[in-house]
Amino acid sequence: MVVPRGRAYVRLRSVVWGLGLILSVLSQPLAAQFSLTSRFSPEERERMYREVADDVAVLERQGNVLKKVILLARPTVVHIDAKKSGDGLGRSKPIEEAGSGTIVEVGGRHFVLTNRHVIKHATLDNIRIRLATGQEILPTRVWADGDTDVAVMAIEDVEDIVPAKLGDSSQVEIGDFVLAVGSPFGLSHSVTYGIISAKGRRDLQLGVEGVKYQDFFQTDAAINPGNSGGPLLNTRGEVIGMNTAIASSSGGSEGIGFTIPINIAMSVAQQLIEQGSVVRAMLGVQLDSQYDDSYARQLGLPRRVGVRVNRITPDTAASESGVQIGDIILTYDGVRIENDDHLVNQVKLTPVGREVPLVVLRNGQTLEIKARVGAQRPE
Repeated sequence: MVVPRGRAYVRLRSVVWGLGLILSVLSQPLAAQFSLTSRFSPEERERMYREVADDVAVLERQGNVLKKVILLARPTVVHIDAKKSGDGLGRSKPIEEAGSGTIVEVGGRHFVLTNRHVIKHATLDNIRIRLATGQEILPTRVWADGDTDVAVMAIEDVEDIVPAKLGDSSQVEIGDFVLAVGSPFGLSHSVTYGIISAKGRRDLQLGVEGVKYQDFFQTDAAINPGNSGGPLLNTRGEVIGMNTAIASSSGGSEGIGFTIPINIAMSVAQQLIEQGSVVRAMLGVQLDSQYDDSYARQLGLPRRVGVRVNRITPDTAASESGVQIGDIILTYDGVRIENDDHLVNQVKLTPVGREVPLVVLRNGQTLEIKARVGAQRPE
């Protein structure tokens, strides 16, 4: 079951690689020389204390990197309490929701980036933002996009406002070490540690309304109710994602959390701030629903991969870049395309005006095409 993030409780993770290195100090010859029942002379004990201190000093220098990252990140993370008039299911009983957010800077002003589901159904005067200093402030305006579950709140500039440093989520790789900061079960500014477990997760069933456009990172850093909207950091202290949901049979962390890449979240947030709504990108192709494994084998492919172009809309990115009817779009912006819905999802998450590379199969040959996506036209 995939559970969207809400109230918070924390389970801190230890840095297990450090323990492994400490244990490796006890080499086999040393263990053989000194059993657990051995009696050391005072001189031998002092010598071994010095050796342990030298070995641990190496680990402490490595551990200090994480400590510095946390010190840098802490003032950029906020705790959010939202009193809601209902749950969107017709039940009007007041609900209290706890979540997290990240202070970001857009156009020289400060805003709080969070998930829409943390604050939806709550009025401005029922949203409390608590800074790392303990000071509480109210948002002055809220924008939200239900299709991506991204929300951004305008705030008054007060003392001790520190914006986060943003990373480039397109550079994130599976296996990268990451830290999650948030308010699991109400325990604000809790930190957990893990890695990026996977990229490009989609088709997840998230909450009642769902999230239409998905391209999540998966992480095993512990994420629990209340982490929603909080940052996922790389080991440079840069925000590379916004924690949003978990897959769980218990409602708590089971090592499968999902994070919106920060490039997507900030693209949505900037559009909301600057124009009040989000304009989705358009490639300008209609896809062939009859394209299947049999058709793919006729083209020399082992199975269905990519999507087949069935029609091209005039005066769009596809027509202007040279995409042709019958082309098989294999990759879009470096991502291998699985099916029609996958391509639509990738296009809609692309900032309007961006030039993206396409790899297409045409007449048995692969070609790379550059397409500058335009704005979706009214239907």
